[in-house]
Amino acid sequence: MSTDATTFESNFSAESYYATQSPPPSLEHDVRNVRDFVRKHVNAGRNVVLVTSGGTTVPLELNVVRFLDNFSAGTRGATSAEYFLKAGYAVIFMHRQFSLQPFSRHYSHSTHPFLDFLEIEKDDNHSSARINVTEKERAPLLEVLTAYKSAHTAGLLHTLNFVTVNDYLWLLRAVSQELAVLGRRALYYLAAAVSDFFLPRQKMSEHKIQSGKGSLHIEMDQVPKILKPLVSEWTQGQAFIVSFKLETDPSLLVPKARQALARYGHQVVIGNDLHTRKHQVIFVSPSPGLDNEYVETWVRIDPSQDLTKEVEEDIVAELVHRHRAWIETSPTS
Repeated sequence: MSTDATTFESNFSAESYYATQSPPPSLEHDVRNVRDFVRKHVNAGRNVVLVTSGGTTVPLELNVVRFLDNFSAGTRGATSAEYFLKAGYAVIFMHRQFSLQPFSRHYSHSTHPFLDFLEIEKDDNHSSARINVTEKERAPLLEVLTAYKSAHTAGLLHTLNFVTVNDYLWLLRAVSQELAVLGRRALYYLAAAVSDFFLPRQKMSEHKIQSGKGSLHIEMDQVPKILKPLVSEWTQGQAFIVSFKLETDPSLLVPKARQALARYGHQVVIGNDLHTRKHQVIFVSPSPGLDNEYVETWVRIDPSQDLTKEVEEDIVAELVHRHRAWIETSPTS
């Protein structure tokens, strides 16, 4: 597949992206539901967090057969959403379709399959049977099920899904604009693994790319940097915004986190090294009152001491503390 880059921008701004790329068909419906959810929690005086989770696909055709993807399963986002709920937040969980979700994540992995925790108990006549949970799993399942039912009964969890990077970008802007009414009581936890590159609709083949044409050559455009308008326009500079930086070279984590903070002006970048992300992360944030100075805080757990401990518990606890301080600095508080 060959492309002609001369008729399109090679680096889309956020404004030009939304002006030229079509919104997902479900956007209006999704926005109405988010608006109702946000209104309910504004009236209740509750803090709301938007958690984005999972990876994004990049379709190569309008009638999609092939696409590019990444490895994210949504573990961090789904896990963190549970701890935000436990901390009393209402959660908008914006996730990749079929990625891990809060609560059900405990039984979704191939190493922890739900059916292995069930047993069939037959009566003496073998005429009927019932399903029981194995004794070992009853207590942990009861704990998860209780938290799940509590969150849904209270209406504290609202889920949205996306598949493509285009779905994600349109949803993020729309949800952000709805959350703006919360001011400083809105927290953004942007844990989704968003593609850095995409193929504009104008460059896509309409139908399946034919392999008989030989080698495939695709020139992609950069996904627009949406943190800047998110911080300064969509949230009007009021929300507490946390982004993530994943690297395979640990020496790049802090410099790139600092660059992001200087460029976009948000509150926290959480740095993850690919190989150690499950047990340690680094918080990088601007130093209060000092230009071009930053504070670095490590959050670590020791898996050898507690196999059930999840680093997301401490990540969320730290963010809840910082968000509370952020709310208290509001001129209207």
